[in-house]
Amino acid sequence: MSDYGELLPVATEAVARAAEMMRHRSPGALTVKGDRDFASQLDYEIEREIRALLDEATPEIGFLGEEDGASGGGKMQWVLDPIDGTANFVRGIPLCAVSLGLLHGNQAVLGVIELPFLGNRYAAAECAGATVDGKPIRVSVTSKLNDAIVAIGDYATGADAPTRNRRRLALTASLAQTVQRVRMTGTAALDLAWLAEGRIDAAVTLSNHPWDMTAGVAIAREAGGLVVGSTGEPHNKTSAITVASSPQIAEHLLHLVRLSEQDRRSS
Repeated sequence: MSDYGELLPVATEAVARAAEMMRHRSPGALTVKGDRDFASQLDYEIEREIRALLDEATPEIGFLGEEDGASGGGKMQWVLDPIDGTANFVRGIPLCAVSLGLLHGNQAVLGVIELPFLGNRYAAAECAGATVDGKPIRVSVTSKLNDAIVAIGDYATGADAPTRNRRRLALTASLAQTVQRVRMTGTAALDLAWLAEGRIDAAVTLSNHPWDMTAGVAIAREAGGLVVGSTGEPHNKTSAITVASSPQIAEHLLHLVRLSEQDRRSS
């Protein structure tokens, strides 16, 4: 498919429906997914609603949801996080999102992210640019890392969390000594959307779940952001981590990310 923008209307409809459910329904019962991790009843309800909508509208495209996994086949796949930032959502913290992306093979080619309680909708398709509420957006022009506001992903929970958090803590300490401010919002989709809009200058997530990243990666790239993996390779579905920033600070930021891995190994 050459014009992914043709799929933006159905993606926008799906995300708008999910956001409406978030605004008007309670989280419901919580299901434990592991150590300090859970999904709400509404996570499942939204995912099943959107899966059905997209199965009917685009039966040739597969689907991957955070809660119920994959269905369908083909070269393209919708990827949904029904509520990115569930922990925030159930506490009434407005930093949460619906995130719907499209993969072609391993590459993010389309994304729609809505922030239901902040009132913004971000969208992009490959070669079509990125928008917020229909208006074009671009990443910041910040050229020095010490002038940058950098978002970092949540600390690890679950099995081997102390070991995995050594790198996160090392990176946090390094960033705190270098950048203007460090932020942890609790939602990767929001981080990447705000990067695309120029509200922040970089977003680093030391993990890479497709439902967290696909939509935001597509939007950040179309807004002029550089999105890479741990070695600086172009980011894709299989990348171990996600480093996204305005191009001017990318090299310095990636250097700090690499140093954090060395610090983890030496600790």
